[in-house]
Amino acid sequence: MAKTGFVNGSDLLLYVDGKAVGSCTSHQATFNSETKDRATKPTAKQGITAGLWKKKGVTGLSYSISADGLLFYNETECGFKKLYKLWKSAKSIEVKCMERSEDGDTDTAGEPYLVGMCVITSLQQNAAAQDDATYSLSLENDGEPSVLDESKITEGDPGE
Repeated sequence: MAKTGFVNGSDLLLYVDGKAVGSCTSHQATFNSETKDRATKPTAKQGITAGLWKKKGVTGLSYSISADGLLFYNETECGFKKLYKLWKSAKSIEVKCMERSEDGDTDTAGEPYLVGMCVITSLQQNAAAQDDATYSLSLENDGEPSVLDESKITEGDPGE
């Protein structure tokens, strides 16, 4: 059955090193374009102000992902302790962004729209008095993603 209405953020999952990010409260994927300005002299027939408008060219693509979560004593997914171990390894790790499967079975989760290697650029633990302990994670891509497929995002196509 096709989904309708607004997308629930709880249905969008972030996987790190093969497991969903544990006790995740939110995550954000940012897709960046590096650009170069191109300024040219206007043709002789154009007015002087035509040269004020610059063109842009894309010179690189990148993505970054951030996530926040709660520390949980009985964590079974990729929580702070596992992320800390991965950070200490100083190696790239596989990251996936995908939609939760209809039945919640992680072995049959939806197909990812983003799969790639990333580096943990920061991992922060926050422990305020008399409050839930939290963590924040920042990842940056390490090379070209192996999957970058907008057709795996179930939001309807424009114009449908």
